[in-house]
Amino acid sequence: MSCGNLLLRRPILSFILSAAVAGHALAATPQRSIKAPPVDAISMGDPRAKLRVDEYASLSCPHCAAFNNEVFPAFKAKYIDKGRVRYTLHEFITPPEQVAVAGFMVARCAGPAKYYAVVDDLFHRQAAIYETHDLRGPLLSAAQTAGLGEAEVTACLQNQKGLDGLNARVKAAVDLGVASTPTFYVNGVKVHEGDMTLEQLDQALAAAPKLRKR
Repeated sequence: MSCGNLLLRRPILSFILSAAVAGHALAATPQRSIKAPPVDAISMGDPRAKLRVDEYASLSCPHCAAFNNEVFPAFKAKYIDKGRVRYTLHEFITPPEQVAVAGFMVARCAGPAKYYAVVDDLFHRQAAIYETHDLRGPLLSAAQTAGLGEAEVTACLQNQKGLDGLNARVKAAVDLGVASTPTFYVNGVKVHEGDMTLEQLDQALAAAPKLRKR
């Protein structure tokens, strides 16, 4: 299974995250391959790796959280840490949209070196957020692990440039043909949509074409 999609339309976020984010349903888009991650993409792993994995995920998607919490650690140890894969997580927004928007904005404000730590923290806190209906506490706690205080988080969520950048990245994903999360590409080619196991990733990587010359 996978999570549905939502494209932001100039949402307004307050620190208490009480405002609704406007959006619209997206028509089916022809699938295209990824030539290269965008310049503002945050990646991990050896840039010279012959294998590239691009995941489109949402911080509000339970299936994405399951992959991050249950599969990603083994995938990282087997492929990323050994220099075999260059991995990039691409932001996508699914309802409840304020969870994904706020989480990704704060992760970006933490900086490239701490981006994935904040993303991982929030994926692990996702179930608690839904159980308690409290986003503010977990968001502040995740930000604190990256050295961001409450004032910095407030400023981050009110940064229109950051929000515009997130919206642009989501639009680029939609234009590519991404319609739900998680969606996985290997060496620029879409290989899977929905729940992904390590065994499925093993198979996709074994069958991966060589990176196209850019």
